Amino acid sequence: MSRLRSGTIGVRFTILYAAVFLVSGIGLLGLTFLLSGGRTTDVAPPPGLDSAQQHVRQLQDQLAEVHAQQARQLLAGSLLALVVMAVVSLLVGRVLARRVLRPLRTITSATRRISADSLDRRLAVAGPADEVKGLADTIDELLERLEVSFAAQRRFAANASHELRTPLTTMRASLDVAVAKPDPAASTVALADRLRVQLDRVDHLLDGFLVLARAQHGVLADSAPVDLGELVEAALHDLAGEVLAKGLTVVVDVPPGTGTQGSPALLARLVGNVVDNAVKHNEDGGWVRVSGSVSEKAELVVETGGAVFEQREVDRLTQPFERLGGERIGSSGLGLSIVAAIAAAHGGHVALLARPEGGLHVSITLPAAAVPA
Repeated sequence: MSRLRSGTIGVRFTILYAAVFLVSGIGLLGLTFLLSGGRTTDVAPPPGLDSAQQHVRQLQDQLAEVHAQQARQLLAGSLLALVVMAVVSLLVGRVLARRVLRPLRTITSATRRISADSLDRRLAVAGPADEVKGLADTIDELLERLEVSFAAQRRFAANASHELRTPLTTMRASLDVAVAKPDPAASTVALADRLRVQLDRVDHLLDGFLVLARAQHGVLADSAPVDLGELVEAALHDLAGEVLAKGLTVVVDVPPGTGTQGSPALLARLVGNVVDNAVKHNEDGGWVRVSGSVSEKAELVVETGGAVFEQREVDRLTQPFERLGGERIGSSGLGLSIVAAIAAAHGGHVALLARPEGGLHVSITLPAAAVPA
């Protein structure tokens, strides 16, 4: 009974079918054994016939011995048949269980292949309108609702980002006009400078929304071979000023030909975001190490030193607006979520680990592709 409760449903079905088959076999063998165990009737010879009576008794003893021998043979044969039936019942039960559970295994494997980026797939189970098909149809309806919800969320992010750019442009123009007037007040210039900083932050946030929405849609119309080493060099070149200001030690070890296939713009944003995160959220006098490798997959690893973090905090960084330690200044909270979305759109993934010595270990794995020299 404990195995019935703790095993898989396939094991439970197998044991159930085997038990029913075995109990039926035991009952049939027992009935056969009982019916074959008839007794002989003693017939007394007429009085005065001593020799005939003795002869009859001898025949009765021989017949009883024959019956006993037949009973022992029948018992042995029954036990052997019972063992054979036990083995056969397990095999037959396993076959029946696999056949009954085959539609459920098909539904399970098909559901595992469906992710947030492939919600347009359906199980489309054919067959009679039974409980299994009802379950599959319910899952298909759920996937359809999820697809509509995900698409609406992504469209909203993209449309809202586009629509908000118009008032931002208007505000920038108004600031420029106010400052461009003859002899503007010092307070006006100071206010304009502060507002420009905030507008730049909002514009950066909207740009992040657009890139995130594009990556989540999986739009890779401009797919081409991309050298990850060149993207790392370009990202570090753009951040050279901050690297120098913080006194960071940067070590780059990305072999030539570490490439992948995808959107150059999105992959540049991916590498740029992870390198930018390593530089901006580093400590003064710290270090950054960027390494790469390529075999069946192309891997890019970015490591930094710094404070010690909890792994549960690091695991949340691939979600939008999540920051380590609740930091809100100088970060939109979209950087690593954009990295994860772009990697997923290219068939890869991102792994974030908190280094025991302090800092982060970011590993990006992408499908490998040959890069032209």
